[in-house]
This record gives sequence, structure tokens and C-alpha cells, in this order.
Amino acid sequence: MNNTIRELLKKHAGLPVDVADLADGTDLYAAGLSSFASVQLMLALEENFDIEFPDSLLNRKSFQSIEAIARTVASIVDDRKVA
Repeated sequence: MNNTIRELLKKHAGLPVDVADLADGTDLYAAGLSSFASVQLMLALEENFDIEFPDSLLNRKSFQSIEAIARTVASIVDDRKVA
């Protein structure tokens, strides 16, 4: 999943640094992720993983790092399986 997130970051986040150089725990906002880019990333994640982010997860913490994004996406997928 992290590799997919990296690819989506490359395409949609417009980061001024190479995504390949970022550790999974790197703060993406400190690396240059803007609010607008986080929305673009969220839309790409929703399309790629066939999910919908609930309002409760639309926050900075959910998109803080590649690890955080992976946890957030996994929680949405897991919730969908239970429902």
C-alpha cells in the first residue's frame, strides 16, 4: 500500500522534494504538502482504493505521513468489510 501511496503523492501532491527520498514517517506538510494538494491526494486515494473518506478522517493527522495515510486507508477498508 505504501508504494501506491507514494505513486499517488508523486502525481497529485506537488511536493518540492522527491517522494522516493521521504521516509514513511516523514511529515508531509513539512515537506511541502498544501491543503489543496491534500484534497487532490484524498480524491486520488478514494478513486484508487474505491473508498470514501468520512468527515471524521478529513484532518491534517490523517495525511501527516505516508504511514498515517496507510493507517487511515486501512481503517476505512476494514470498516467497510465490517459494515
